[in-house]
Amino acid sequence: MRFGMLTTNPIIDCGLLAWFLAQLIKVALELVLLRKWDPGRFVSSGGMPSSHSSLVVACTTAIGKLYGVHDPIFAVSAIMGVIVMYDACNVRRSAGDTARLVNQILAHVEKLTAEDFAEDLKEVMGHTPLQVLMGAVLGFGVGLLV
Repeated sequence: MRFGMLTTNPIIDCGLLAWFLAQLIKVALELVLLRKWDPGRFVSSGGMPSSHSSLVVACTTAIGKLYGVHDPIFAVSAIMGVIVMYDACNVRRSAGDTARLVNQILAHVEKLTAEDFAEDLKEVMGHTPLQVLMGAVLGFGVGLLV
């Protein structure tokens, strides 16, 4: 497979391919497991596998393969990847849990009506550790293609 055709940068193209595949898998899993066609899932966050993890691990793997794991840019990419995956698994997931709780509280407040709120808070924001791991595995596989 030849990378560098979309943006002329094989690292970016590799990351975009991993992100695209992860998002495609999310839509397919929802269709197969829940029998629900939701093309909006293609651009939403959360779910299996983590497209954030896929993207950063694909880029890091490609950098390691092209420039070596001793190159400083590999170190920067690996550290940023760990931060992204930690955020997806902890910070964003906590925000989603908070949104779920706030939505439940608002559903039981008698003085407020549904018209007081345009829409519920988004509850699926982060990932479980398994979703992050599967995204990382997907990204590693795509990164090896460079």
